[in-house]
Amino acid sequence: MLLVDTNVLVDILEDEPEWADWSISQLRAQSKIHPLAINPVIYAELSLTFSTVEALDKAIENLGMAVLELPRPALFLAGKAFVRYRRQGGKKNNVLADFFIGAHAAVLGCPLLTRDTRRYQSYFPSIKLITP
Repeated sequence: MLLVDTNVLVDILEDEPEWADWSISQLRAQSKIHPLAINPVIYAELSLTFSTVEALDKAIENLGMAVLELPRPALFLAGKAFVRYRRQGGKKNNVLADFFIGAHAAVLGCPLLTRDTRRYQSYFPSIKLITP
């Protein structure tokens, strides 16, 4: 299983000039090695670029991805990572999406395809990141 971060999918869906080619090639290459998946947090972030649930669901289906639920151990780990973030001077007052995504990949023991490495490397060092 490979979790695909929102930024990679937005690159593809919005044909982002700087990153679309990289994101498309990585998604194609990784789909030959791993089943692709997102979680409800990524789904919610993606919903910002769609007008209907049906359109988003069709795009996810066309990309060949599954939507995996977040298990409780991942939710717990996200909270613990957020506590570390706040103790290290983090300014946000609610658990950030990246903590849920990183914790999910960590609990699944699966790689994460992303362009955003900072929080994942800092708070989930066990995750194998596939990045530019």
